[in-house]
Amino acid sequence: MMNTPLSLVSLIERAEKLFPKKEIISRTHSGIFKYNYDEMVKRTRALSSALTKLGVKKGDKVGTFAWNHHRHLESYFAIPSIGAVLHTINIRLSAEHISYVINHAEDKVLLIDIDLLPLIEQVKDELKTVEAFIVMSDDQTIPESSLEPLYSYEQLISEGDERFEFSKDIDENDPAGLCYTSATTGLPKGVVYSHRGIVLHSLALGLKDTLAVSESDRILPVVPMFHVNAWGIPFAATWFGSTQVYPGPGMTPQIIADMLDEYDVTITAGVPTIWLGLLQVLEQGKHKLESIRAIVCGGSAAPMEMIRKFEVDYGIPFLHAYGMTETTPLATVSRLKSYQQDLPENERLELRATQGLIVPGLNIKVVDKDGNEVPHDGETYGEMLLQGPWIADSYYKDERTKEAFVDGWLKTGDVVTIDEEGFVKIVDRTGDLIKSGGEWISSVDLENGLMAHSDVAEAAVVAIPDEKWQERPAAFVVLRDGSQATKEDLLHFLENNLKFARWWLPDEVFFVDEIPKTSVGKFLKRELREIAKEKITK
Repeated sequence: MMNTPLSLVSLIERAEKLFPKKEIISRTHSGIFKYNYDEMVKRTRALSSALTKLGVKKGDKVGTFAWNHHRHLESYFAIPSIGAVLHTINIRLSAEHISYVINHAEDKVLLIDIDLLPLIEQVKDELKTVEAFIVMSDDQTIPESSLEPLYSYEQLISEGDERFEFSKDIDENDPAGLCYTSATTGLPKGVVYSHRGIVLHSLALGLKDTLAVSESDRILPVVPMFHVNAWGIPFAATWFGSTQVYPGPGMTPQIIADMLDEYDVTITAGVPTIWLGLLQVLEQGKHKLESIRAIVCGGSAAPMEMIRKFEVDYGIPFLHAYGMTETTPLATVSRLKSYQQDLPENERLELRATQGLIVPGLNIKVVDKDGNEVPHDGETYGEMLLQGPWIADSYYKDERTKEAFVDGWLKTGDVVTIDEEGFVKIVDRTGDLIKSGGEWISSVDLENGLMAHSDVAEAAVVAIPDEKWQERPAAFVVLRDGSQATKEDLLHFLENNLKFARWWLPDEVFFVDEIPKTSVGKFLKRELREIAKEKITK
């Protein structure tokens, strides 16, 4: 067999040759921008040439700090196609974590949306490796900024070589992408994606039993492009020649619904929070979404009632998928087997609400605390372990690798059951992590932050159910004798003194005389969750 390398260059060059007329639709600050694949590839080549002129070489990291739009798509290919590494930076991280990931990755150049410049300006003095900043906007104007040197993206494109040759010196195992986790515990962890891994993951997205991405699709990725490479959709959609629709900055459920209808979108992907908002828009009766063949939901578990509303009330197929930063991310998809299609409605929906079946190409096992595989009975709990060609085998320059990667398997940290049909269902996390709107929040970090306040003796944080965000943090706080700290005092301290991101802040703060503990002094989190539910429902 021919040993032809799998690289992202082959993906974009295929699109250039076979689908030059296919359309890309992008919502920007100025409105809707439309162009075709031929124009997109020319601009991508121009960007590659511009980055090369700025000194970007093979192996260098180039960070993007941007919304979902055509410029971000161009960077998805321009950076790895010269052998550099695309580092998508989560704009929702705290300032401390933003500077950490940029320094840890050793980003040489940053591409930044114009409305996000203040977030980078805030940490500019802490950045140790960045040699150039590029502002992405709808014109060639360079705004006033403390960042220097600062270049205009559009000016660089206009001056670049649209016939620039992508690198031929790329090994399929070379790094192509880099993404950091959302700092569930401690500092964010970096995951490197190889060209080979991304190509194989893109191929998997085209399988009928996964997302079935094809040339005939019109795809709108709601999932942010800084979030695990937008679940790989931009790579797969470009390779297969799909029409791509990007919702741009400040997207809302209303904007998404409008674009889904106006551009006859067939498949869209996002987290449960987005889809709950979309349901509220649909209830107004102004949108039909008749073109949609699949709403893909990942990031966190979708409530069965939400799935029911989409599939039963609106006749819109709902695909529950699972993945994580370490898995590129697609690992499982909840598609029914042929003989399950005629099951009673509730049984079908129960299966739809699971994380589903392992994607072809990957291996799975569920083990108990001793490492023994649990029975496939749908009842016995165990930790899910994954293995495969697009599963990470380490963290980037991080000692925590040895905790998560054991004997060639990724320990996901998710406690699941697996039934006799192979359907996986997440039960809980091995730790007490909180997943809010598809993003992780560390209860431990919040506890340590609260207990850093001089008036706080003890603090414990647990997850509470939330209709919009699925989970939100709630804090139990024991104040020191004589202290008068309020909820507002503590939240102000977390946000302004410790620089916690606002979306991390607890929704509820319950002041108690004592926090229940185990015999060895650990917080009884399970009991606290029940107490929190009782307090909220009163």
